[in-house]
Amino acid sequence: MSGKIIKFSRNTENAPKNSVSTQTVAFSHYNNISAQLPIDPKSGRLIAGGVKEQAGQCLKNIKAIVESVGHVMDDVVKINIFLKNISDIDAVDAVYATFFQSYFPTRTIVAVAALPMYDALLQIDAVISNGEGTPSGDSAWCSYVWQQLPGTVWQQLSGTEFYA
Repeated sequence: MSGKIIKFSRNTENAPKNSVSTQTVAFSHYNNISAQLPIDPKSGRLIAGGVKEQAGQCLKNIKAIVESVGHVMDDVVKINIFLKNISDIDAVDAVYATFFQSYFPTRTIVAVAALPMYDALLQIDAVISNGEGTPSGDSAWCSYVWQQLPGTVWQQLSGTEFYA
């Protein structure tokens, strides 16, 4: 590959962090969000309840990440749902529908035998459209981007890594 690649890796305190993964990576026209388990970001523990409660927590974590990078849930273009019990899909759909106002993103649902946490019933990841894309990159562009970020967003991006 020739040229420079620009990607932004970011974390927010409002969703669970993982020591070996970034919550979101922006590259080209998309932000890829790491799969979210139904973990409460404050306690770091799996939330109590059934699949509806767990789906709600996964989607709350995704929403927190989406908002931390200056987007809204309607910017989500793709969702992948990994379910331990495929018959739970109707319960998941009931919760899922409350998180999208204008349209539903494309979606893949996969039944899985196991998830990273034993009592987790599902895991969800997402892709956000950046619309404007990530330019091919130079220091002038990067300087411009930092100047455009509101102070609160800049503070939320304190874990930002920049690669050029």
